Amino acid sequence: MKNSVRRTATAVLVAAALLTTSACAEDEAGANLELTAALPDSVPGGTVLRLGDPAGQAALQKSGLDAELADAGVEVEWANISGGPQSIQAFRADKLDCSAVADIPSLFAAWTGTATKIIFQSVTVDPLEFPIYQLGVAPGTSAAGLADLRGKKIAYSAGQAQGALVLRVLKEAGLTQKDVTLVELTSTGDSYITALGSGAVDVAPISAYQVKLYQAKYPGGTAFGTGIRDDASTVYCLTTSVEDAEKAAALKVYVAARTKAVLWQNEHPDEYAKAYYQDVQGLNEADAREVVRISGRRGIPATWDNAIKRLQETADLLATEQGHDRLDATTLVDRRFEKVQAEAAGAQVVTGDAA
Repeated sequence: MKNSVRRTATAVLVAAALLTTSACAEDEAGANLELTAALPDSVPGGTVLRLGDPAGQAALQKSGLDAELADAGVEVEWANISGGPQSIQAFRADKLDCSAVADIPSLFAAWTGTATKIIFQSVTVDPLEFPIYQLGVAPGTSAAGLADLRGKKIAYSAGQAQGALVLRVLKEAGLTQKDVTLVELTSTGDSYITALGSGAVDVAPISAYQVKLYQAKYPGGTAFGTGIRDDASTVYCLTTSVEDAEKAAALKVYVAARTKAVLWQNEHPDEYAKAYYQDVQGLNEADAREVVRISGRRGIPATWDNAIKRLQETADLLATEQGHDRLDATTLVDRRFEKVQAEAAGAQVVTGDAA
């Protein structure tokens, strides 16, 4: 009888312990945030964001806007990571919450099984006047416009912005992949410039600010504009990070501060040139200022409608040309942050076609 009582008492204690554990688990589960729920307004102390945004870091710190993060209780672990391949690798290893990229990485993350959400958008105020890329042409190769691309060897990187630009260019020129030879390369500026200089490719998309460097290194090299918009700039995050209520609250603060930092860059180009292109990228003062000048002013779109439309067009093009499944671009964007950006930018939001 006593053993039975002991067993009963033990069972009650175990059950109570399980209930307590369950209650704690429910409390922890309460930290999860539905993607349709409003973003929290307060950040719990000790909330950490792991961000791969070197350019944003430089602007925030130089402008003093990083104080808004600290004042709100947001702790940031900055990572020297940018671009799609690095960020996706870090996401998969759960070493990063968000990263600053163009639009292509969010598509390839989805196609390779990594769920992400875009939480930040910025645009070039005059996107065709200040392109991100030009088409570099190898010395001795005759090409001065899109009509001259037929039969050329073109540097190509399937999973990055440069690769998507090449496909857009071919479409604009009325050409297909069969009309050219796509040469798969890792799309770093140096590798593309080296490929052009050595004659490994005839044409390659290179950053507009690298054109002078390319021509100085390889006399006879030329470049021309594409006439195609290529200014997409986003921050995308692991979906699990956005679904974490504490991190979502911190990201709300970060997006607002990052928005103000973009506007600060416009008003303080020389300071930004030094903070990022000199101190981080290692350019000399003249080159750093030139990069900022030819990059144009960046702005915050009043609405993400046009950006999402362009993302969908890119997704459809890549799905067709690269054999991917069709994606609904709206599933890759967290529009709760659209309002956060617009409110932070105020009257300086960009409207019209530029957005």
